[in-house]
Amino acid sequence: MFTSVAGRTVVVTGGSRGIGKGIARVFAGAGANVVLTGRDAAAAEAAAAELWKAGGGAVSYVLGDVASAADCARLAAEVLDRHGGVDVVCANAGIFPSAPLATMTEGDLDEVLGTNVKGAILTVQAFLPALKASGHGRVILTSSITGPHTGYPGWSHYGASKAAMLGFMRTAAIELAPQGITVNAVLPGNIVTEGLADLGEDYLRSMEAAIPMRRLGEVDEIGHAALFLATDEAAYITGQSLVVDGGQILPESPAALETV
Repeated sequence: MFTSVAGRTVVVTGGSRGIGKGIARVFAGAGANVVLTGRDAAAAEAAAAELWKAGGGAVSYVLGDVASAADCARLAAEVLDRHGGVDVVCANAGIFPSAPLATMTEGDLDEVLGTNVKGAILTVQAFLPALKASGHGRVILTSSITGPHTGYPGWSHYGASKAAMLGFMRTAAIELAPQGITVNAVLPGNIVTEGLADLGEDYLRSMEAAIPMRRLGEVDEIGHAALFLATDEAAYITGQSLVVDGGQILPESPAALETV
């Protein structure tokens, strides 16, 4: 039985939808006080209301752009004013617009790296004093199998950003270890989120066929991985990445799945 995280304060950036919302739901269900961040007021308000109504810890939100140092400082100040401290920071905010390398603009690159990499670093920086004061500070990054393990056409900037997060993780883990703060990452594979419905049934079936477990992951399954990394029992784990993909990165080729 893991030590409860009930009563601890958890920040989930990009927590109003998709994987972030799944992470927030799992922590709230475990009794943590969860603060969502995002740029869309309507989405953040709706997500906070839904998750709090489901029971568990209190759920609220603060609006802001993680790519802005000033916004990150304000987010940290508002969360501290609201809860008095922060124990877990889930740097989850991320974007994944498609842009082929041949036509990718400087603006496309800046947008993805700004949110996914710069945003994660600025978020962690802003909450460092609170995480140190916590005595059991946890940083959990949402990276991806895309970049660190796989590639996908149109996502070279996205893949680069997710691989960069792991480079940040390793050095940050060394620097923050003396303060009792762990820094780890969860690497999701193909997960069912709101955006997948627009891709069509045939595309979803082809995605499932490439996964040894023959199904897409659920957002809460990423949330449970993050919850484990936030527990006291995971206090000696730092600088590590946990792949949650149903075995997607394992096959050498599609033929490897034809006989199972």
